[in-house]
Amino acid sequence: MNDPLGMAYIQIGPWQLAVAVVFVLLAGGLSLVHHLKLERDLAIGTLRTFAQLFAMGYLLRILFGLQSALLVVGMYMVMTWFAARIVKGRVREKSVDYFMPTLLAVQVTFFLVTFVVTGLIIGAKPWWEPQYFIPIGGMVAGNSMNALAVALDRLFSDLRAHRAEVEMRLCLGADRDEASADIFRGALRAGMIPSINSMMGVGLVSIPGMMTGQIMAGADPADAVRYQIVVMLMIVASTALATFIVLHLVRRRCFGRAHNLLLKA
Repeated sequence: MNDPLGMAYIQIGPWQLAVAVVFVLLAGGLSLVHHLKLERDLAIGTLRTFAQLFAMGYLLRILFGLQSALLVVGMYMVMTWFAARIVKGRVREKSVDYFMPTLLAVQVTFFLVTFVVTGLIIGAKPWWEPQYFIPIGGMVAGNSMNALAVALDRLFSDLRAHRAEVEMRLCLGADRDEASADIFRGALRAGMIPSINSMMGVGLVSIPGMMTGQIMAGADPADAVRYQIVVMLMIVASTALATFIVLHLVRRRCFGRAHNLLLKA
């Protein structure tokens, strides 16, 4: 089939999707044989994948036709809200409320990075062109939220593991930032390492999703490479900014006004 730009690509129909489900059935069979108890999660994950992606596809069709900046930005805010909720679901911390700082950091940094990429680097006209803004924003959110979950989990676990050391520094006159500086750096490093590692292996170990999709859709590989480079760099930037802001805001909530550690043991 040809797309509007005249580039050939092969459509995937219902039967091809049905055949692809065999991959999940194989994973489910492995879980049954070895008593991993992952069959339910695999089934739910598969159903959610189909439902969520088809819903997104139809919604994007509507957005592409309406060409409304308000709707595009509104959808993006909803996406970032879900990203923050997913982070909250992965980091099971009860004694500190970190959802609102995470949501604030996610919405500000992800929007900023996506705006720069679509409006300035790609040069989309207008900058909120849904064909570019939503997919780029989705990649920013999807990759960065994993880093946020890792960094927050590391922050909370290290504060508990080194509680005595942190409290000793507080007793000696250090403020909360000084007492937890090493822990903060460790959590920030943990959040940034995955995206840096991805840069190390891209093109040698793996061909990333965006580049693969463009090539399969008939784009010139040289054009796909340039897009993928921008994507890799924006992910590193969004991960670093969002992780730093989230950790900075959440760390403050781990301490009281008297700079005492509030995390429960």
